[in-house]
Amino acid sequence: MERKAPSRAEVLIAGLGGMGVLTAGQLLSGAALRAYKHVSYLPSYMEAMRGGLCECTVIFSDEEIASPILDQAQTVMIFDSSQFKAFESRVRPGGVIIIESAGLREEPERRDFKLLQVSGLEIAVTMGSSVISNLILLGVYVGLIKSVPADLVEEELEKRYKPREALLKQNREAFRRGLELAKTVGR
Repeated sequence: MERKAPSRAEVLIAGLGGMGVLTAGQLLSGAALRAYKHVSYLPSYMEAMRGGLCECTVIFSDEEIASPILDQAQTVMIFDSSQFKAFESRVRPGGVIIIESAGLREEPERRDFKLLQVSGLEIAVTMGSSVISNLILLGVYVGLIKSVPADLVEEELEKRYKPREALLKQNREAFRRGLELAKTVGR
């Protein structure tokens, strides 16, 4: 497969348990497996799966990955805005934070990264389900960073949700809505 993506990409996805952090990481890493030689997926969550701090690190590269652990990543996606201060330091200088804008009240302390606020929760609610906001933000990431082809993520959605046609349709629409949103949010 020919791609014009970077030879290495790193994303840290963070939020609270039950928000789809690990699902987004699994979909992204599954898609990356078909586009890169090496992929690392490292989930981490507190003892309370629902409501506790949850994060995962996904690295994909054409070169070997020395460690799945990163102090800072090129991109940080934050699904719950209350976690902004905890993860602001985890983005590299020159990197991007894609954050759910609902409830975001903090201002960044640093000015060396791009902060993109996305109203994924509001859009998800208008689409009929707040739980698909993770796929909206994932679509924004894929549409902006272009590290993994969108069709590969859609194939992962198909694999995961095919037996549940209505859920597949809703998730696919949310992801595609994020891709469309990426065209305007990144300006």
